[in-house]
Amino acid sequence: MTNQPGRQPWGKSFFLSGVGLIGLLLALAVAVGLVQPAPSWAITAPELRGAKSLQNLKADMHGMNLQQQEFLKADLQGFNFSAADLRGAVFNGSQLQGANLEGADLRDVIAFASRFDGADLRQARLDNGMLLQSHFRDALISGADFSDAVLDQPEQKALCARAEGINAASGISTGESLRCR
Repeated sequence: MTNQPGRQPWGKSFFLSGVGLIGLLLALAVAVGLVQPAPSWAITAPELRGAKSLQNLKADMHGMNLQQQEFLKADLQGFNFSAADLRGAVFNGSQLQGANLEGADLRDVIAFASRFDGADLRQARLDNGMLLQSHFRDALISGADFSDAVLDQPEQKALCARAEGINAASGISTGESLRCR
């Protein structure tokens, strides 16, 4: 196509005048508050998968079947999950300080950036758990099984300093499960 006087060829100037103008107007509308972007809480990962976060939270969940439930950014401080079946549960960004998880089955749990400070994890099973960026300061871990769990190295070392006991269900010592040296 030849460039005729008074006529622009399809190309860079078309892009800038068409698509670029729309983008500029949209950015300006957002900047002055005429259009608001969708809030970040509008849709979460469970909804994308067709799953739902557990809505009926109660402080005593002793012995309940909570397999594959999702507790996203949940405040579960002091909750009783003792002897609960939490296999495959998700606790991302959750607060579990002082929670009772004694004897709970947390195999294959995902607990990214969660707080277990002061929680009771005695005799809990955390085999194959993804526990990165989670914290366990002053948690009771006697007899807990962390076999093949993924932990941050500083957290693993801190847990090793107080590892004791043997898990009654798996027969594995807490120290061995944490690969303590």
